[in-house]
Amino acid sequence: MTKILILNGPNLNLLGKRDPDIYGHETLDDIKASCQTAAEKINATIDFRQSNHEGELVEWIQQAIDNIDALIINAAAYTHTSIAIHDALQMLSCPIIEVHLSNPQEREKFRHFSYITPLATEIISGKKGRGYTQAIENIKKYTKNLK
Repeated sequence: MTKILILNGPNLNLLGKRDPDIYGHETLDDIKASCQTAAEKINATIDFRQSNHEGELVEWIQQAIDNIDALIINAAAYTHTSIAIHDALQMLSCPIIEVHLSNPQEREKFRHFSYITPLATEIISGKKGRGYTQAIENIKKYTKNLK
């Protein structure tokens, strides 16, 4: 079975409450449930995690080296600031899909740069929670053992 790690960065635990006009009304639990359903359809399992701490995200990426088939990451604000997450992602040999609920290119200028993009196999932005399930569906293009 294909193993997909889904990592979520700071403040995403507040989805549904935080700026719903930008991020949507779904909670992170809603998105997790949708991801679980999407993963089952392609014979994959997910490990869905969220942290407000950069070091914890780095440790989870390090633990995933050689243990996952794909990574979906919404690093949130760390997308624009974390060389540490970039360096950890560089060690992965699996597909990396960068997801953003909003479209960073349509927001403040400081959100236009991503330390993840140079390492991403694919980038999905501006689709709110649907971006995660699209990422799971798209993983089929990059892995051989999926339906």
